[in-house]
Amino acid sequence: MSISYENSGRRLQKGRTRDALIAAARTFLSRGITPTVEQAAVEASISRPTAYRYFPNQRALQLAAHPQIAMDSLLPPNAPGDAAERLALLSNVLTQMVLDNEATLRAMLVASLEVRTRLRPEPLRTGRRILWVEDALAPLKPSMSPGAFRTLVLSIASVLGIEMLVWFTDVAGLSRKEARAQIRLMAAALLKDGSHVPAKGDVS
Repeated sequence: MSISYENSGRRLQKGRTRDALIAAARTFLSRGITPTVEQAAVEASISRPTAYRYFPNQRALQLAAHPQIAMDSLLPPNAPGDAAERLALLSNVLTQMVLDNEATLRAMLVASLEVRTRLRPEPLRTGRRILWVEDALAPLKPSMSPGAFRTLVLSIASVLGIEMLVWFTDVAGLSRKEARAQIRLMAAALLKDGSHVPAKGDVS
């Protein structure tokens, strides 16, 4: 059984080196830049060969800086079967993630609106939020038409990101605590309204 470089010898020192590279990557991300391994190494004052021992490519570094983007679900293993309860759990986790990474997400939002990035989508803006909402609303899928389910998912996903936080705090003047509460209320209201649609095959 092979042992990874980070887990072989001088583990504390290697942990600090890894943390320094991740911190450097997050510094770049907060400026709206998705860094290469080389850029993170320079920022962290670590040699390039050493940096590549921890992160063999940009994708690996990206996942370490934002591990959530590799997750198919933000719900716990014992998540309830009720869609409303599942959405409440997701809203709580996702809005906290937005607050925890606000500076980086704001920078990513600005970058995504610039013409130069339209031809090269930012790696962190992969539509993962849509998949997380689909997962939360999965119990409703059998009883809804594909189009209605997709519309509901997109509607809810649209209010659970940095875009809505920016509007509530910068435009409406709410505190972040108030904004978070409003976002969660909106998601719940959209679910309540959008889930009452004709079942598959119901054309009445």
